[in-house]
Amino acid sequence: MYTLRSFLDAVMVPGVMLPVSLSLRVLLCIVPALAVIGIPLGYYLGRKKGGGAAILDFLVSLPLVFPPIATGFILLVIFGRNGPFGALLKSVSGISLVFSFWGVAFAGFISGLPLMVKTVQAAVRNEIEGYIEAAYMLGKSKRTTFFRVVLPLLRRGIVTGLFLGIARSLGDVGITLMLGGNIIGRTNTIALEVYNSVFVGDFNRAFVLAGMLGIISLIVTKITRMRSWE
Repeated sequence: MYTLRSFLDAVMVPGVMLPVSLSLRVLLCIVPALAVIGIPLGYYLGRKKGGGAAILDFLVSLPLVFPPIATGFILLVIFGRNGPFGALLKSVSGISLVFSFWGVAFAGFISGLPLMVKTVQAAVRNEIEGYIEAAYMLGKSKRTTFFRVVLPLLRRGIVTGLFLGIARSLGDVGITLMLGGNIIGRTNTIALEVYNSVFVGDFNRAFVLAGMLGIISLIVTKITRMRSWE
């Protein structure tokens, strides 16, 4: 029978703390990225239709419907050391995405971005189009309208999308496995360590890590349902 004491003892072992520490560092990178990129992108796709917007919408939505392991493979080909963007990134910044922390962070960003964008996009289409047009009629600039009208009205959608994106990123296996490589002590996130623990028969560690993901999911659900964001 598990008690709080046994759970805490299981959490503090290095095999658990290293993936937890890695996942927290990844979140510190992807949360601002999801906000800075996801909010404007969702706003743009919520107001534009056809042409380039339709293609961009398709590309953003792809990780939601395409198998994660296949998405990770495509990104590995594109951003690998011999890939077109991977070689360019390496030469310009010295950063290699494949089998590194930055690859894990990029994988988390890619897996979480569609939920962030789609939530904001739906909120724009359903709730604020009339307010935007009213602000323009009153002579407000696009920048002023975005920061003074759009963002306050979208706060619930932004919070919901952000936390859903975080939860998706933490639980991703396929994309992270392809880009990060599941290197023990370097790129094994909480979700990958659940897989590793089951594979070697360490069900106690798998239970603890899965329990952490479950607790995070419950917290995310609670936050997204808070009426204070409405």
